[in-house]
Amino acid sequence: QTKTGIALLYDEVSENAYDIRLNLTKEVLTIQKQDVVCVSGSDHSANHRTVTLRRQPVGGLGLSIKGGAEHKVPVVISKIFKDQAAEQTGMLFIGDAIIQVNGINVESATHEEVVHLLRNAGDEVTITVQYLREAPSFLKLPLGSPGPSSDHSSGTSSPLFDSGLHLNGNSTNTAPSSPSSPIANEPKYEKRWLDALSVPLSMARISRYKTGTDKLRSNAFEVLALDGVSTGILQFYTAQESADWLRAMSTNISDLTLQNMKMANKCCSPSDQIIHMGWVNERLEGADSSQLYKFKFLALKGSSFYIFSTPPVSTLDWVRAEKIYNLCEVLFKIHKLWLVDDCWLQANLYLGIHQDFDLEDQRPYCFSVMVGHGKSHYFNVELGSELAVWEKSFQRAIFLEVQRTGSKTYMCSWQGDTLCFTVDFALGFTCFDSKTKNVLWRFKFSQLKGSSDDGKTRVKLLFQNLDTKQIETKELEFQDLTAVLHCIHSFIAAKVASVDPVFIDSQSIARKYMYSN
Repeated sequence: QTKTGIALLYDEVSENAYDIRLNLTKEVLTIQKQDVVCVSGSDHSANHRTVTLRRQPVGGLGLSIKGGAEHKVPVVISKIFKDQAAEQTGMLFIGDAIIQVNGINVESATHEEVVHLLRNAGDEVTITVQYLREAPSFLKLPLGSPGPSSDHSSGTSSPLFDSGLHLNGNSTNTAPSSPSSPIANEPKYEKRWLDALSVPLSMARISRYKTGTDKLRSNAFEVLALDGVSTGILQFYTAQESADWLRAMSTNISDLTLQNMKMANKCCSPSDQIIHMGWVNERLEGADSSQLYKFKFLALKGSSFYIFSTPPVSTLDWVRAEKIYNLCEVLFKIHKLWLVDDCWLQANLYLGIHQDFDLEDQRPYCFSVMVGHGKSHYFNVELGSELAVWEKSFQRAIFLEVQRTGSKTYMCSWQGDTLCFTVDFALGFTCFDSKTKNVLWRFKFSQLKGSSDDGKTRVKLLFQNLDTKQIETKELEFQDLTAVLHCIHSFIAAKVASVDPVFIDSQSIARKYMYSN
């Protein structure tokens, strides 16, 4: 998507916001700030302009000012009146900060002191100005046109007093003076939007939250490039504007990620393709039990689920992942959006898995990935649409890995005997002696009617005998029971998907949530 619009850049240190223009293309977000530039004439720097105004009997200096040292901002020109002295110079603009009045420095002067100087400066007033690129939004200076006319005023009142200097000051000469006008060889200036920062969107990430916390920024977010360059806090006037920009940027980032995946997959074998990857926030527990968040980059590739601190940009980078898990042995779970009729829940009911996580987290769009030895990772994304993509991607990656693998065998024991337990996509469950390879028992997936475990190493699997219809209990002990239960879950869910793929698509929790909202 391409998009252009006005926003605010919020400074967390000064707690001021500054007017900016955003320009979004498919690959780059550009932040622009207004400035005054020299467009013709002698090549003077536009940073400081010295202008002589001739006070007119009607209209005075033809401008209004706002601000002052008492407000921790310079005095700036807030209005320029059409066809009056200030406009006729062609060198003054709304947003110009007044540096000097008749050689007197006023950078640290109060509002009233500058008003007094300008009103008592005589018929000719020489002022030095510099355009204030980061004018705080509370000054309510009009934006848009580079021209100095006051017709472009925002119409919103400012908490600061607007002193008009278009009225007569203390003039010593009552005869009409010639109007201020630019001299032929004087430089000409224009107010323009200039590029201040460009942020490449490839592998960029977005955050609506204050760093490391679950405190949501109001109508604001931050974009961070792969190299760590930040836009700063982009603030919008309405929640709708903020949502529109968030969606547009997220869409472009997703499209670029898809391009990167396609390029990377050209170098990978068919069994080692990237299914999905992207940024998330991971919730971490601090030493004082506080909740911290850190950006993580997740990837579903081949047989594995990867967690990175920074995205892999070359084939060599895949070995430096913080964590790598086998996809058959992880369990994906959406939080706060549970519906009761999805295939993952069916598999849970087979296994009697009813774990509930602590849901005190204030962030929406959360999911967890449960891994071996009872551990789990808790993640959050910025948009519901991203949550839906992760849900579908995990399902697809796990189903593909189950079908590729075909079966998984785990060492286990019972009553002192060393056994092997196999989960097979075609045959179901098989238990055999590890030494003699003699099959002790075999059941289909459909015969599993429930399970229970001690939360440590032991599990009871309840199977229905097809002949007697009686329930048979099989007890086994595993070194990593969680991984085995997740594997059973993955195979059952993949079996349901193979029988009825349309049913799987229709049961997406996140997509149902998105449509209902």
